[in-house]
Amino acid sequence: MTKAQGYAIDFRNTTGPSRLCVIRTVTQAGTIVRLQGEVDLGSAGRLRQALTADTADPAPRIVVDLGGVTFLDSSGINALVAAYRVLRDTSGWLRLAGPQPPVQRILELSGLAGLLGCYPDLRHALHA
Repeated sequence: MTKAQGYAIDFRNTTGPSRLCVIRTVTQAGTIVRLQGEVDLGSAGRLRQALTADTADPAPRIVVDLGGVTFLDSSGINALVAAYRVLRDTSGWLRLAGPQPPVQRILELSGLAGLLGCYPDLRHALHA
């Protein structure tokens, strides 16, 4: 990775109430995007911003920690697919980790679990 390792960026909405907290942390193993709350039309933009914040790396590796996500709609699915396409085109990858059962079901029904790779936790996703 071209940036210094071990930094975090907080993508919380500071201009009003939000139902999604997004924290992006760069580590040696890859970038972790931790989500807490609901991913919907009103919050998917912050997710998209966090997933594409540093596409200058030659082969970005991103794991989205979904353990704190309680709701995921088509806007969130679209943000994940768009990021997957960008990362795939740069020889990088996007993986999902730790979704709760309702979110896991959405990922399976939409086909994202198979396309992106959905792992039980961060450790498995980072080292798969």
